[in-house]
Amino acid sequence: MSDFVNIWKNLDWTVPVQMVMNILPSLLCITLHELSHGYVACRLGDTTAKDAGRLTLNPIKHIDIMGLLMMVVFRFGWAKPVPVNMYRFKNPKKGMALTALAGPACNFLLAGVFLFLYGLLFYPLHTGGAVAETVLQLIYTTAYLSLSLAVFNLIPIPPLDGSKVLFSLIPDKSYFKLMRYERYGMILLLVLVSTKVLGGPLSSATSWLFDKLFVLARLGLWPVTHFM
Repeated sequence: MSDFVNIWKNLDWTVPVQMVMNILPSLLCITLHELSHGYVACRLGDTTAKDAGRLTLNPIKHIDIMGLLMMVVFRFGWAKPVPVNMYRFKNPKKGMALTALAGPACNFLLAGVFLFLYGLLFYPLHTGGAVAETVLQLIYTTAYLSLSLAVFNLIPIPPLDGSKVLFSLIPDKSYFKLMRYERYGMILLLVLVSTKVLGGPLSSATSWLFDKLFVLARLGLWPVTHFM
C-alpha cells in the first residue's frame, strides 16, 4: 500500500491538469466563435442559424466532440459549424466571406479582452491563494486558446474560415467547385494538426502573436501599478 501511495505522489500531473484547465476556456472560445458566425449571417439576411437555434450561448449547441478534444489536447480545434445558406445573401460570396471572418475576429477580440483582464487582475489574484491563482490561470488560458482558435481558422483549407475568405476572391465557377470538396478538408486537417507538419508552425505563429498582444496585459497592469 505504501508503494502505491509513493507512486501516486510521484506521478506528474502537469499534463492532465492542464488538459482539464483547457476545457472551460475552450467551450467559451468555440461558443462565441460560432455565435459570431450565426449573428453576422443573420444580419446579412440569412436566418438559417437562428432558425436552427444556434444563436445561443449554450455551448452544448456548438460542441463538436472531436474538435473540442483537439482544443483540449493540441490547443487547436473547432466547433460544430453553424448552418449558413449563402444564397440568402445579396452577394453570396461576399456574405460568406464576412460571415467566415466573424468567428476569428471575435476570437481576436476575446483574446485581447482577456489579456487586458489578466493584467488588471494579476496583482490582486496571483498572491490570493489556490482559487485565485486558478482563476488567473483560466483567464490566461482563455486568451491563448481564443487566439489559437482564430489563427487555426484562418488557414485557407476547407472547411476552415480562411478558405471561405480566400475562395471569395476567385471566379464563381471555381468557387462553387471548390466548395464541393469542403468535407474532405477536415480529414487532411486532422492528419496535419496531429503531426508537426502543421502543429509546429501553428504553435509558433500563435506564440509569436500572443507575445505581441501581451502588451494589452501590460496596459491592464498600468492602472494597478500607477495607483499602488
